[in-house]
Amino acid sequence: MNQKVKNLIQKLGEAIHESVSESEDIAGVVKNIREQGFDVLLMLEATIGLNEVEVETEESPESADESAEGPFTRNDLTFLKSLRISLTEDSTDGLIEE
Repeated sequence: MNQKVKNLIQKLGEAIHESVSESEDIAGVVKNIREQGFDVLLMLEATIGLNEVEVETEESPESADESAEGPFTRNDLTFLKSLRISLTEDSTDGLIEE
């Protein structure tokens, strides 16, 4: 990954942090929790995933999706995997949550 992309990812993380830090909604809820006698420690984890965009060939979009398993595109499978959901042919609905 080149340095420019790394810098952009860092800026994205900083923007997310700033958005949460300056959120009036979050500040209001934290204030309400503190008024109930609790201290608040808020830790968020953000996962930033990048997929390099491949140069499109002359194949049609329909045939590109056929390379994925069943009715799912590669992006669908990647998303399901990020949720820790795997596909099996044995299940009735095709999905099993791990």
